[in-house]
Amino acid sequence: MSLPDFLIVGAPKTGTSALHRALAQHPEIFLPSVKEPKYFLTDGPPPSAGGGPGDVATWGEHVWRRDDYEALFAPAPAGTRRGEGTVFYLYDTDAQKRIADLLPAVRLIAVLRDPVERAHSNWAHLRGAGLEPEADFLAACRAEADRIDAGWAHFWHYVAQGRYGEQLDHLTGLVDPGRILLLRYRDLREEPVAVADRVCAFLGVATGVVDAVPRHHVRPDVSGRSEGPTDAERAALVPAFADDVPRVEAHTGWDLADWRT
Repeated sequence: MSLPDFLIVGAPKTGTSALHRALAQHPEIFLPSVKEPKYFLTDGPPPSAGGGPGDVATWGEHVWRRDDYEALFAPAPAGTRRGEGTVFYLYDTDAQKRIADLLPAVRLIAVLRDPVERAHSNWAHLRGAGLEPEADFLAACRAEADRIDAGWAHFWHYVAQGRYGEQLDHLTGLVDPGRILLLRYRDLREEPVAVADRVCAFLGVATGVVDAVPRHHVRPDVSGRSEGPTDAERAALVPAFADDVPRVEAHTGWDLADWRT
């Protein structure tokens, strides 16, 4: 079987594209040309109708057939660590179960970002791409429950995706925590090469090989960059994560006081 040895599982808008590109430079690591196969997000074909703006096109990108998924890793040179990165795997607890069942020895990597900043970046990305109909960030967050009920895809779940503690509670019930590497987005931005070395050590490949982590550029169909949430937006959304941040601290040992204010 040609299946991955590791997965970058989350979260969206946390620098995983830059990390993916950096790891792809390593001669002992193989990453397929399809960056986000999304294989574990469905048990069979993805939806072909409904969802939010642009969801049908995204669902059409899923590599959902087992043979097609394995074919992504078939070109990997012998002895390399095979991996892929689909950032919704951490959020989707059904995907977590499928991963644990099919890949009992897999190693998992997740980058976690301040959940308010992450949510705002997610909203700004979709707004800039011309897909998010709501011009007000907080209004889009308030619409989230209705959007989820209507079947909008994961990328629209701005708040829910940032409740990492709940997601890690579930994941560590399926996977040995020793096979999960949790990274802070702040560290990836401030010390990218050191973080890349941590990942390489975790995967059991040579360190000191990745000497740069390229900045991920916004796609051509996304215009501009966001300055982040305003103080008022942050104050309004922080309470949505108040009960979850301590769970993240328990899993990581990090002091996340900055996420609380």
